[in-house]
Amino acid sequence: MKKAKGFGEVNRYVAGIDLAGAADHYVCGPRKDDGTHDIEHFGTTTSELSRMLAWLLDRGVTSAAMESTSVFWIPVYDMLECGGISPVLVDTRQVHMIPGKKSDVQDCQWLQRLHSCGLLRGAFRPPEKYNAIRSVIREKANVSAMRTQAIQAVQKAMDQMNIRLHHAVSDITGVTGMRILGAIVDGERNPRVLAKMRDRRCKKTEEEIAEELTGNWRDEHLFTLEQAYKTLVFLEERIAAFDQKIRAMYAKLASESGRPDPPDPEHRGKHKDRVDIAAKRDLTKLLGGFDPTTIDGIDYGLAAAIVSETGTDLSMFENEAHFVSYIGLKPSQGKSAGKNVRTGKKAKNTNRIGQYFRQAAYTLSRSNCEMGARYRCVKSRTSPATANKDVARELAKRFYRGVRYGQKYVDIGEEAYERRRREQTVRNMIRKISKLGIKAEELGFLQQAG
Repeated sequence: MKKAKGFGEVNRYVAGIDLAGAADHYVCGPRKDDGTHDIEHFGTTTSELSRMLAWLLDRGVTSAAMESTSVFWIPVYDMLECGGISPVLVDTRQVHMIPGKKSDVQDCQWLQRLHSCGLLRGAFRPPEKYNAIRSVIREKANVSAMRTQAIQAVQKAMDQMNIRLHHAVSDITGVTGMRILGAIVDGERNPRVLAKMRDRRCKKTEEEIAEELTGNWRDEHLFTLEQAYKTLVFLEERIAAFDQKIRAMYAKLASESGRPDPPDPEHRGKHKDRVDIAAKRDLTKLLGGFDPTTIDGIDYGLAAAIVSETGTDLSMFENEAHFVSYIGLKPSQGKSAGKNVRTGKKAKNTNRIGQYFRQAAYTLSRSNCEMGARYRCVKSRTSPATANKDVARELAKRFYRGVRYGQKYVDIGEEAYERRRREQTVRNMIRKISKLGIKAEELGFLQQAG
């Protein structure tokens, strides 16, 4: 067996694990006294993972590196963590094996070699108590995606019968929409009877709604509509169960935190905000008094998802710039040797935290708040995508400041933002005029203004 080269070794007692789904896991432990590799393979069952842990502990391993391969790393990660070995989860794109020398044995050797030299950077993972909530929230997202498909199936069946429910109401899954859909599935076909089920807050009259609900009731489309509607109702119940579980998990963490109860959070007059007051209080308590739902664009659901991904301690991020870089919202530099260069196609950043902040930023495109004005300002001189990323980055910074330093979010408003932007533009223009040595006499409009 070839001897392992001990170049720049900073920690000998580390291991590299090459994960597999159905095959064996290959593990490379610390190099032997004679310099050779110590490699063993293990199965994927729980008993085999326990044998792997015992093998690593017998060799004095303090940390083990593995690639984030699908979900195969989770049982191994949990087993190592429970056994007192520090697991390091690394991005597969950062540890590609040398081309032409790809095998399971060589992969685990390469991971161990890089880890022993201190060249691997582990992925951030929140504490286990937040990982549990994160798993529930991520699964809820999958169910929500299926709900979207069910809504599309309902919409398609209605369109084929020329029943224009989406023109009669703004949301077919709202109170009026679900009442009408339920009545159609139960056999009601009279458009005027269906129109009487409108909620009093609907903008359209019964006559207008009845006109939109007049169509051809074909049997095959009615059957498809019934199946899609039942699926939609089922998924709505599952989502409600997920929401209840998430609130209960956060409430338990808040009660165990030992922190004082914060005052009731302010709500913005919406019914949903009033319903979520108790849940918001739990989040505020966990975050040491900072209420993330005060940030424009972030409601309780989004705040709960973000906290489940980050936890309540952001001290591992040196500053807000480090945080926004990690979540994929840092501006692209594209520079080399001080010059702007064209960069090739980059791998898409799939960080969920960044996606949540992008989602929040998108909702502010027409808002009258400071972030809404900023969105429109950046969009006017760049593009919607750049504006979305810019506002999402600013929201992430405000979140970081609030969680780590307790700084409250303050919305100065659209008018104040525009006024501050105008003052900054004037200062920049005066600075440029002074730098170019332009005299006031050359600028007739300045004399008139004076």
